[in-house]
Order: sequence, then C-alpha cells, then structure tokens
Amino acid sequence: MTRYLPKLPLLALVLLAAACAPKKPPATMEAPPASARPETPAAAPMDRPATVETGASSIVPGSQDDLRAQAGGDTVLFAYDSYELDGEARATLLKHATWLRANPNVRVTLEGHCDERGTREYNLALGDRRANSAKNFLATQGIDVARLSTISYGKEKPAVDGADEAAYARNRRAVTMVMSR
Repeated sequence: MTRYLPKLPLLALVLLAAACAPKKPPATMEAPPASARPETPAAAPMDRPATVETGASSIVPGSQDDLRAQAGGDTVLFAYDSYELDGEARATLLKHATWLRANPNVRVTLEGHCDERGTREYNLALGDRRANSAKNFLATQGIDVARLSTISYGKEKPAVDGADEAAYARNRRAVTMVMSR
C-alpha cells in the first residue's frame, strides 16, 4: 500500500493536465452547392374540414401544408458532418418561427436526418444534434420549447435515394413536422 502512495500525486497531476488540455475547435464544413439544395414541393392538399381557399388549392390553417406554403418549405439542410445552421437555414427557421407565432396552438416535432455515410449510432447522434440545433434556434426566436419536440432518424429515412453528393446533400436535414393543432 505504501509503495503506491508516492505515485498518487503524480497520477493526479497527469489526470489534471489531461483534463485541462485545450480542445480542438470543431472542423467546419462548406455548405453544399445551391444546386444540391432540394426544392420542397408542397404536398397535394387533402380533403379536410375547415379549409381556407388560397389561390387554386385548399389549405387547412395550421397544417403541414400551411407551414410549407407560408414558410416556403419545412426543411433546412446541413453541411457534411455538421449541425451548424447556415444563413439559408436560419432564414427558413425565421419563417417557421413567424408561422408558429401565428399558430399558437400548434406543436411541432423537429426531425434530424443524415446521409447514409457513417455508423447507425453516429448518425442517430448527429441527427439529434441537427434537430436540437433547429429547436434551439426557434427557442431563441421566442417559441415556447413546450411546443417543440425532437427526434432523430439518423440515416433511416432518406429524403432521396442515391449514393452521390447531390443525394447526400438532400438527406442531411432537419424537418419541421406539424404534430397537433
């Protein structure tokens, strides 16, 4: 027992030095080219009661279709291996925040998605960080976090099939899904 006692302060010093070592800043990646960004088509309107006529189609206020129509889409994209919001993603989420303020009874789930590269576990964690990045941005815009939930699908629900950079770019996303009105 006493032979280990003199080595204990040395071990504590090594552990302390390792814990205080400077951390590398996360690497930033470039956003995908604008040509790789998807155009989010508005889904076909469904027969629902209490519709409001907007042009040639009927859209239920507070619905997913309404969010897409008012905000110009329900999806924000991310760079490879990143959960940081670029300027375009922030602009889209600002429109989502405006829409959520106009629809105070709506709850949404922010879905985090990844491309097919990486392990299942890594992509689930990255999808979670992407969903939370969008959620935190909406919270900074005054949206009550009780109205916002998150889920990560990792690479399990790709928006498009394919194994090229254009497909990967469209699958690295967070989607705002209307859950209740």
